[in-house]
Amino acid sequence: MGIRHEVLPFLLAAPPVGVAAGLCCRLLGGGAARCVWTGAVPAAVLGAYLLYFFRDPERTPPDDPRAVVAGADGVLARISRPGPRAELGGAEAVRLSIFLSLFDVHVNRAPLGGASTFLGYRPGKRFFTFLDKSSEMNQHNAILIEGESTRCLLHQIVGPVARRVVYWPDHGRAVKIARGERIGMMKFGSRLDMYLPAAAVVIVAREGDRVRAGETVVARVTNPAPPPAE
Repeated sequence: MGIRHEVLPFLLAAPPVGVAAGLCCRLLGGGAARCVWTGAVPAAVLGAYLLYFFRDPERTPPDDPRAVVAGADGVLARISRPGPRAELGGAEAVRLSIFLSLFDVHVNRAPLGGASTFLGYRPGKRFFTFLDKSSEMNQHNAILIEGESTRCLLHQIVGPVARRVVYWPDHGRAVKIARGERIGMMKFGSRLDMYLPAAAVVIVAREGDRVRAGETVVARVTNPAPPPAE
């Protein structure tokens, strides 16, 4: 299992945390040996957790060409109909909201193959991501993937404790990607929304399902997507 190199700046914070804990112990009158352990243990635990959080396992997408896979690991907590989306050619959308815990893999993957375009970073609030309004009002990255038979709009949403969300392909142009390919990461982010044209897909996952990015089939394409918006 790989570890994302983005962990390095965070790992640098572990030793100072340990030193601070050891100094506090010393100021409170603790013995030298006790204070060494007081500093070493939290530093080691924090370092181990960060390596675990930034893990990047390999994933194998399904062979089914009509399959749409989850874009993130976590719980498919909500399936809703938010209305038409201009990014989907004005089509009525179905939204799949995946919530990530601090123990889930946070690397995001493409739900389908096609041309991936970074639509921009949208500034906003930091509401708790279980609130429905966080989908549009919170800070988020917007990404559009246009496949041969449908499109998918992704929102990488920043929550109250998220540091940032990142998109790795070229920001300035459409980039061809394969289904299940890594596209970004949510650095302590906690929600990914997937928007699909409701008339073009059938949702096969259910609310409450645990899903794995790049592997779990959440929908299948049934009809071509409408033409792009003018």
